Amino acid sequence: MGKGMSIKKGDTVKVIAGKDKGAQGKVISVHREEQRVVVEGVNRVKRHTKATQQAGANSGGIINVEAPIHVSNVMLVEGDGVTRVGFRRDEVTKRRPDGSTYAATRSTRVSRKTGKEI
Repeated sequence: MGKGMSIKKGDTVKVIAGKDKGAQGKVISVHREEQRVVVEGVNRVKRHTKATQQAGANSGGIINVEAPIHVSNVMLVEGDGVTRVGFRRDEVTKRRPDGSTYAATRSTRVSRKTGKEI
């Protein structure tokens, strides 16, 4: 198992390699185990679906769906352009159920280009 992924669901990303290079879209889902993300409107493939009674009105046929793309082929879009993602550890104060407090660290994503929190 490798490092954690810096791309999350809901992020806007730009494809930097592959047949859809240059396309931008929103991340629909993240598959951590396979290190892949599904991006809206990117890597569309045709799926042949069988008509079923459950799906209501005959929904069989050929449909276009987004297939997963490897996370190394996308880059986070922040502000006016793409950026690499870094992590910063911040000191925070947490509260226990009994009311006492303690110091802990929390990891936050930051832009490597601007240093701003994402």
